[in-house]
Amino acid sequence: MRSDPPRVHGLGGVFFKADDPEALGAWYAEHLGVGVQEWGGAVFPWRRADTGQDAFTVWSPFKATTEYFKPSDKPFMLNFRVDDLEATLAALREEGCNVLDRREDGEQGRFGYVMDPEGHLVELWEPAPDAASSESGA
Repeated sequence: MRSDPPRVHGLGGVFFKADDPEALGAWYAEHLGVGVQEWGGAVFPWRRADTGQDAFTVWSPFKATTEYFKPSDKPFMLNFRVDDLEATLAALREEGCNVLDRREDGEQGRFGYVMDPEGHLVELWEPAPDAASSESGA
């Protein structure tokens, strides 16, 4: 068991492939009350237990043909929130994990990627300071 502080402090998002993302989102909205927004996903707010900071988790269906989950061939991708993306990726590399060279930086924050031992793409997200508690641009 690790004695270091946790690298991941929350679930940033659940992303999955769907044959008809719009229809599926409508079903979740109608039958489960999921607040699907115009961009096709939903945002679930929560508060970090360690800092009390406002945060959110994104739920979003993607088209079945998406290439975003590559190199994984799995039908879903998990996104985990981290405070220090560079340190987390460096530690994972040192531990022999399959850290991808793929990086994305944008208004929502910084993203890095690692493959788990079963071939799932794991997206690590360091939210931008103004995106950490904002629900509007998710």
